[in-house]
Amino acid sequence: MLQKKLRSGITTGTCAAAAAKAAVLAALGEIVTEARVVTPQGTTLVVAVAGAAATASGGEASVIKDAGDDPDITNGILVTASVELLAKPEIIITAGSGVGKVTKPGLSVAVGQPAINPGPRKMITHAVKTVLSQETGAVVTISIPEGETLAKRTLNSALGIVGGLSIIGTTGIVEPMSEEAYKTSLVAQLSVACALGHDKLVFVPGKIGQEIAINVFGLPRQLTVQTSNFIGHMLENAVAYGLSEVLLLGHPGKLVKVAAGIFHTHNRIADARMETLAAYAALLGADTKVVAAIMDCLTTEAVMPIIEKNGLTAIYRLLAERVSSRAVRYVFGELSVGTAIVTLTGELLGMDDRAREIGGKLGWNIK
Repeated sequence: MLQKKLRSGITTGTCAAAAAKAAVLAALGEIVTEARVVTPQGTTLVVAVAGAAATASGGEASVIKDAGDDPDITNGILVTASVELLAKPEIIITAGSGVGKVTKPGLSVAVGQPAINPGPRKMITHAVKTVLSQETGAVVTISIPEGETLAKRTLNSALGIVGGLSIIGTTGIVEPMSEEAYKTSLVAQLSVACALGHDKLVFVPGKIGQEIAINVFGLPRQLTVQTSNFIGHMLENAVAYGLSEVLLLGHPGKLVKVAAGIFHTHNRIADARMETLAAYAALLGADTKVVAAIMDCLTTEAVMPIIEKNGLTAIYRLLAERVSSRAVRYVFGELSVGTAIVTLTGELLGMDDRAREIGGKLGWNIK
């Protein structure tokens, strides 16, 4: 029986960008029923506009989110943008009702700012600029009427995001997350690589890690495979497909979970990041104040300055060694694994000896 192909959708960030563009056009006297926006990856999307109108101070427009076949709690919500035109070339993005604000450090957005991530900010700014003159700017206010209620069903409060939802999305497109279908699509990457005769691959959690592997470390794109949250599943299939070596490369936010023996890394399944980091810091001699400071953090990004300040950077090599040993144990020794831990910008934090060996065989440009 053929499996139904799942329909992709658009992120909240894409909705916000399309609404903002339609709102600017309304302020300029043009009412549209759809808006073209460009994702951070350069893909052009055509988004339906639910409504648009000029206002006393500018314009307003709304987009209804279509998450495709993804079981997203924000599917069907209304995302609204209101704009006020400025007589200077500046784009200011603010949060209206239902969009959260950041109150704690460690996220990709500074404390006090609207919880609108860099990807959506880039999309909104680009979308607005495409319909404004070079001398004109705008204040763009994004609102989600149901946002504050829906935020109670997310992890926002634990992350210090208050007052509503966060607007996220690195690609602008929501890929359907039927778990089995998605896992099948991930494993297909192994099938292709093995069919080309490769038996050594790089596993990265997602697209950011993949771009770092390719653009920073010079690893071949055809040898770089995304695992998403299913690291254990992909390691098992690496054995099934006859791979001999795997280099795990990624941010500590994912890989520290593997160091704790967590091979399905979605936060709803398990999360021991702070506990693991605190334990390894203590192993390296950190005092109770430092351990407590780590335990108080919400994200691994927030822990990293504490590690640096207290001279604990050796933790990354220890974690890399532990990730690799856990991974090898997970597949009963049927695969050689090395681990490299990197920042979101591609800075190498630490790696084990096997990572250096495997990376060298794959031709990475690292000393």
